[in-house]
Amino acid sequence: MDQHLKKPKMKKITSGTREWADYNVNCIDGCFNDCRYCYAKLMANRFGRTKNKSWKVMRVRKDAVVKNYGLLPGRVMFPSSHDIFDFPLIEKACFIVLEKLLKSGNHVLLTTKPRFSIIQKIDKLFNKYKERLQFRFTITSYNDELLKFWEPNAPLFEERMESLKYAFYRKYKTSVSIEPFLDYNPQVLVKVVEHYSTESIWIGKMNYIPRHNIHDDEVLFYNEIRKNYETNHLKDIYNDLKDFPKIRFKDSIRIKLGIK
Repeated sequence: MDQHLKKPKMKKITSGTREWADYNVNCIDGCFNDCRYCYAKLMANRFGRTKNKSWKVMRVRKDAVVKNYGLLPGRVMFPSSHDIFDFPLIEKACFIVLEKLLKSGNHVLLTTKPRFSIIQKIDKLFNKYKERLQFRFTITSYNDELLKFWEPNAPLFEERMESLKYAFYRKYKTSVSIEPFLDYNPQVLVKVVEHYSTESIWIGKMNYIPRHNIHDDEVLFYNEIRKNYETNHLKDIYNDLKDFPKIRFKDSIRIKLGIK
């Protein structure tokens, strides 16, 4: 199977992108957002494909752009290991792949830490496919200080909310990922985004929090984020939100709490 088009193995417990889609498609190596917790960056570092400092330098996967994408059984997540940016070569490559997926009749879950200009362009170019296109906007906090630290080159809260509202009022299917939640109490953010999410709001924790090689001026952020995911606190969050119809808890939380 093509390395850019992966069908996940069926398991009793799903995780990661498998909780959201049957396939995931990517056409870029690296990601300018350069999020500190990024799983794709962690794996690329572990297997020697890149280094931390070079992850934000993106490269187009030409073979992924020129290939043909047929109709796939199930939903396709695009992208899953990078984002869509308004850099000419990156934007062009992503839009080519997105167009191929939609033209082939696929249902696409477009996942992004949204840049408003990109969402407007997607609406302009692909609005005729809106019945088969759902946005899932990653909004991990309403606190810009936390966003700047954990997701240094990603949009701040106001721009992400502007994008969510724009897609909502343009009649797209919308959903929100609060993963990893960066605020101690994600319930506040849930109430802010709930009205503008037509489908679901996903909540998950940070899975990889290093304890070594942390600069002195970063220690406070790492200590605080660990408090977010203490078991008793996760139980409180779960009990507070479990009856909200749109709320979905990622396996990262459900497994830790022993919830089926």
